[in-house]
Amino acid sequence: MKYKFIFLGTFIFLALSVFAQNKERDLKMKKLIAENFALADSQYTYMSKLLPSDKMPQSFDAKNNQILTREITWWCTGFYPGSLLYIYEQTKDENLKTEALRALKVIEPNQFYTGNHDLGFMMYCSYGNAYRLFKDEKYKQIIFNAAASLSTRYRPAMKSIQSWNKNQYFNCPVIIDNMMNLEMMNWVSQHGGDAKYQQIAVTHSNTTMKEFYRPDYSSFHVVDFDQTTGKVLRKTTHQGAANTSAWSRGQAWGLYGFITMYRDTKNEAYLTHAKNIAEFYLNHPNLPADYVPYWDFDAGQQPIAKRDASAAAITASALMELGQFTKGAQKEKYINAGVKMMESLSNETYRAKYGENGGFLIKHCVGALTLNSEIDVPLVYADYYFLEALKRYKDWYLQK
Repeated sequence: MKYKFIFLGTFIFLALSVFAQNKERDLKMKKLIAENFALADSQYTYMSKLLPSDKMPQSFDAKNNQILTREITWWCTGFYPGSLLYIYEQTKDENLKTEALRALKVIEPNQFYTGNHDLGFMMYCSYGNAYRLFKDEKYKQIIFNAAASLSTRYRPAMKSIQSWNKNQYFNCPVIIDNMMNLEMMNWVSQHGGDAKYQQIAVTHSNTTMKEFYRPDYSSFHVVDFDQTTGKVLRKTTHQGAANTSAWSRGQAWGLYGFITMYRDTKNEAYLTHAKNIAEFYLNHPNLPADYVPYWDFDAGQQPIAKRDASAAAITASALMELGQFTKGAQKEKYINAGVKMMESLSNETYRAKYGENGGFLIKHCVGALTLNSEIDVPLVYADYYFLEALKRYKDWYLQK
C-alpha cells in the first residue's frame, strides 16, 4: 500500500509539473502568436503595395532594395494568398482579405497546369484555405480541377507522380517535395471527388517510403526512374550538398508529408515513418542549438554554413501536427521542439522588422545553394509555414 501511495504521489507531482510547464509555455506562445500576426499584418500590407498586379512575391533583393516576383506557374505562387488568408483569419483585416481574393484570381488558371507536380503548393495552400474559410463552391471546383491536372502526371509503372519533365539531368525524376502535394489529392477524394486521387496519393507515398529513405530515415532528394519499366535508375540530389547528404528542407518536406498521409488515411505505417524522420531530424548532431538547421545537415563549413529558416518553419508546422497523433513524453518532445523553432524564428536574428525585408517576415533562407539560387534571403514559403505553425499551436494547444 505504501508503494502505491508513493507511485500515486509521484504521478501527481509529474502531472502537475507538466501542467505548470505547459501553462508557462502557453503564456509565452500566446504573446508570441499575437505579436507575429500583428507584424505579419503590417508587413504584408506593406508588401502588397510593392507588387505588380500579375505576379506573386517570391523573395527580396536587399542589395537593390527590390522585391522579386515570379510568373504564376512558379511553384510558390500559392503561398502569398495562403499567407494573406492565415493573417486575415487571425486579424480580421478586410484589406488583406481583399488582397487575398485578388491574388487568387491571378493564379486561378493554374488549376489546369500540368507542367510539373506542384499543384498542391499552388492551389491547395491558396484555394484550400479560401474554401476552408469561405465555403465558396467555386473554390472547391478549382481544387478538384487541380487534382485532376496533377493526376495526369501519375506514372503507373513507377507507382509515383512524376515531378519534373525529362531534362538534361534526369530521365523521369520524382523528388521528396512531392509528398506535399498529396494532401490535395486526399482532400478531393474525401470531399466528393474520385477515389482514384487518394489511391494515387497512397501508392506514391508507399513508393516514396520504399525508395527515398535510408536506414537512418534521412531522405534522398531525387529518385530517377525509367518511366516504361518503373526501374529506379539512380538516387541523387539536385539541391543538397551531396548524393548521400540530408538536404534539410527535403527532410522537412518528407516529415510533413507523411504526417499528412497518416491524418488522411490512418495508416499506422505512415505515422511510424513520420516519427522516425522526426527523430533523425531532432537528434542529429549537426542540428544547431536554436533548431534552425544548416541548409544541409551535412553541409561543409559548419558552423558558419548558411542556415535555412524555411526548413525550420516547415518542420515546426509538421511537429505541431505530429503532436496531435502522439502522447505523453513523445508528444511533449515534438511540441517543445516546434515551439523552440518558432521562438528562434521570432527573434531578431531571423525575423524582420516592419518595413524591412520587402515585407517578408522571415530572413536567412536558402532555396538552392548548389545552384547559386536564393541564398540567405527571405522566401515566401518560409512565411507561410511559420504562420501555419503559429496558427496550429493556437488552435490545438493553447489552453482556452
